[in-house]
Amino acid sequence: MAKYKVYLTDSIFPDQELEKKALAAIDAEIIYASKKDTETFIREGSDCDAVLVVYAEVERAFIESMSKCKIIVRTGIGYNNIDVNAASERGIFVANIPDYCFGEVADHAMALLLSCLRKIVPYNNQVRSGVWNMNNGRPIPRIASLVFGSYGFGNIAQATCARAKAFEMDVVAFDPYIPDSVFEKSGVRRATDWESFLREIDVLSVHAPLTDETRGVINKDVFKHMKKTSCLINTARGPLVNEDDLYDALVSGEIAMAGLDVLIKEPPNPDLKLLQLENAIVTPHASFYSDEAEIELREKAVNQIILTLTEGAPKYCVNKKQLGV
Repeated sequence: MAKYKVYLTDSIFPDQELEKKALAAIDAEIIYASKKDTETFIREGSDCDAVLVVYAEVERAFIESMSKCKIIVRTGIGYNNIDVNAASERGIFVANIPDYCFGEVADHAMALLLSCLRKIVPYNNQVRSGVWNMNNGRPIPRIASLVFGSYGFGNIAQATCARAKAFEMDVVAFDPYIPDSVFEKSGVRRATDWESFLREIDVLSVHAPLTDETRGVINKDVFKHMKKTSCLINTARGPLVNEDDLYDALVSGEIAMAGLDVLIKEPPNPDLKLLQLENAIVTPHASFYSDEAEIELREKAVNQIILTLTEGAPKYCVNKKQLGV
């Protein structure tokens, strides 16, 4: 019997060989969840020493059932699927991986933007159906003439803005929590008035965490201030955008296009209205991915468990303040 048990709630990776090898070095074994629901997690994982999670909901009831868990690790950047308050009350570390895939997400955001603006998907579909007519893509703006707006100005947003600047776009960002010095260092204009920011930009690229404050923040009130020719890009979290309002805005012509890598429900229901629109591009929450980024993510995630079980604390702790450490 191994010294430690690591409960794996869910995974998007083809195997767990990397994790198993790393954990074996500290005499830890992986216990795989048989289903992705809280009752199953309580029944199978309540005696675990650590939890490794991707997208599953780690709810209070599961956390309160834990008898000896030291850490819950979110294999990714966002951690809104973990009840951090419940974990803190139980003295359990919550860790994420905040410093990987900046370039990948920024690249994907720009790929979605370029696909929208240059009409890549409809052009491709038309050619495959036997239609060879560039006029069907009109209108197409000159990219260098556009104003790129970022909602949020953290690491990924900064990387995306740098790419937008390389395309000679005028770049502006709205983020009340980032100091002026970061904007100045990046050479990005700071927007301080939300409505003026929305009226100015041709592209709104979303780069904010999902919180109570930001849930549904991109909604009909936002779209009514944007240009009819504008484009929305979301590579952050699906629930930041009100999908019904976005659908209405795209159908009515309130905005022109949307490129989405994230949705409220993933995978979506087949009848999701946004999937029926030619002026909406949707990719399967893939912006974080490259071969190298996946390995980096998995190594760092499992290392948070190893550090905690062998040295007492992870490197990346999101609830330090609540735990008083």
